[in-house]
Amino acid sequence: MNSNFLPLHNDDDLQSENNFLKMKMMLEQGAQFGTIGNRPLPPAIENEFLKSIIEFEKQAANKTYVSVFDKIHRPSHFKSPGELEEVAMPAAWFELSDYLLSHGISLEVCNPNITEKELYRFTIEELFEEEVENISIPGMTQCFIYDLFHPDAIFENTRIAKEECMEYILSKTPMQWTCNFKNENLHLNNNIGLSMAEFIRIINRFKEAHDFLDMVEIKETVCVINENESWVTGNYTMQATVKKEVFPLSGNWKVDFEKEEYLDYWYIKNVCIEGIRF
Repeated sequence: MNSNFLPLHNDDDLQSENNFLKMKMMLEQGAQFGTIGNRPLPPAIENEFLKSIIEFEKQAANKTYVSVFDKIHRPSHFKSPGELEEVAMPAAWFELSDYLLSHGISLEVCNPNITEKELYRFTIEELFEEEVENISIPGMTQCFIYDLFHPDAIFENTRIAKEECMEYILSKTPMQWTCNFKNENLHLNNNIGLSMAEFIRIINRFKEAHDFLDMVEIKETVCVINENESWVTGNYTMQATVKKEVFPLSGNWKVDFEKEEYLDYWYIKNVCIEGIRF
């Protein structure tokens, strides 16, 4: 990192410089500083952090954009996907991924069905053409997520239905986060045409009526995509406790989605859970 600050070794000197740097950032950029936990950062770590922020702001003020390929110095030793045999793909992807990281670029993937072969192909044929800010800070990584380029509705809707709908509704945690749900005309079992506020109130009333809600198992069985409609089905087994009395709950469930074409995003519109009266 290019810096005009001389290296300091004494903690008191470092702390003095840190105070100066923070005051400079507050005056010039309106920065605000707080604390993390009850223990202050060691002066040396805080010093490196402050200098990194200053260097980032300096580069960002005059930022330009380059392709990922240029950012990683246009390597020529990686073969095209068609030149590699299937058995060589895992090692090839490991080498390519490691090279990207060494140049401040990472590629992550959420979908476990995506193979190393596809990640290698995507990087060589598509990611190399993507543009990034031409900023270079030691330790800074610019991250790409494969799923945002090639979304898999079956994988994503299944994950959301199970983890961010069913597990959320059937846990004791009060419902607050609703970004995956429609804002109006929601259905929950026999309750239809609900507003978001009504939907939340009914679910939280169920949660509050039980002292404990303990999930034993929740499974998804199938996901269907039919143009702008999708549904995921599954089953669950859990235990609900009221005044020390334990009640087993189980049954099938179904989560219906509706696609918002303008945003190209799927929203939950209907939740049906057997064995529970809301």
